[in-house]
Amino acid sequence: MSVDTERDILDQFIERHSNWGRWGPDDQIGTANHITPEAVKGAAGLVRSGQVVSLAMHFDQGGPQTGANGRFNCLRYSLATGTDYVKGVQRWAGKPIPRTLGYSDDVVHLHLQSATHWDSLSHIFHAGHMYNGYPADEVTAFGTPRNGVENLKSTLVGRGVLLDLPRSKGVDSLEDGYPVTIDDLEAAAAMGRVSVQAGDILLVRTGHMRRCLRDGWGTYAGGPSPGFSFHTIPWIAEKEVAAIATDTWGFEVRPNELPDSFQPVHIVSLVYMGLLIGEMFRLEELAQACAADGFYEFLVSAPPLPFTGTAGAPPGPVAIR
Repeated sequence: MSVDTERDILDQFIERHSNWGRWGPDDQIGTANHITPEAVKGAAGLVRSGQVVSLAMHFDQGGPQTGANGRFNCLRYSLATGTDYVKGVQRWAGKPIPRTLGYSDDVVHLHLQSATHWDSLSHIFHAGHMYNGYPADEVTAFGTPRNGVENLKSTLVGRGVLLDLPRSKGVDSLEDGYPVTIDDLEAAAAMGRVSVQAGDILLVRTGHMRRCLRDGWGTYAGGPSPGFSFHTIPWIAEKEVAAIATDTWGFEVRPNELPDSFQPVHIVSLVYMGLLIGEMFRLEELAQACAADGFYEFLVSAPPLPFTGTAGAPPGPVAIR
């Protein structure tokens, strides 16, 4: 594919699938607008057994980050410990506290996109802008006044659908560099006997994280990966899903299908569609539960922590079945 052809298809997809202004000039939540109160109420009715399944990685030094591009695994240190309590040296407001009381406190230094997280709509820029046409240079060292992740704190609760691609294809994991197609997505939905509906939160398993948890992280963070093909964008737009989360580090296939466009799916989906993208979701336990009882739809609760003005943040995501 020539550079000119790449530019043509990128421009065509931007023109066809842009949601700028669709929900008004002040919108900052993008496709989360597809989640209506009625949809949330309906999703609550999907709870059958009350089983709660976590979809989050642990935030610790065992994560996938290598320091590349400034991303690092979570650093935690203690301000107060049980050993201090036992030794009788704990203080409060500069004064000793009674030995009958002890406590512990922690501090974390956290790269907000180092493990399970949602990208906010200020995460990616194109042609000088972020989602809904806001200027990219609004995002400064002080954060962003618009499209920060805090705008999503009351969203991303609704009907969840697991599309288990490896299970539908009869493989352990999709290979690095495999572009997930519309046919793959439809086949996984058919296997799970679910239809993708407007307002859904799609959880798309590739098996990449499972492979890395077994064999070591390797180049998981930033390297080759299975992921969404650029050519799935019309399907995503047509379905009007609210959000898509995967078990990969970067959502779209790597290496990218348009070699001269870095992260082209992010450009169209985040900047122009306002699609909420989740990355590094841990989907193995959920996949096992769905395979065991045959139910691939459930209630999902996954609003991000409202770090003001940030380009992304982790949720405490759960599927409630």
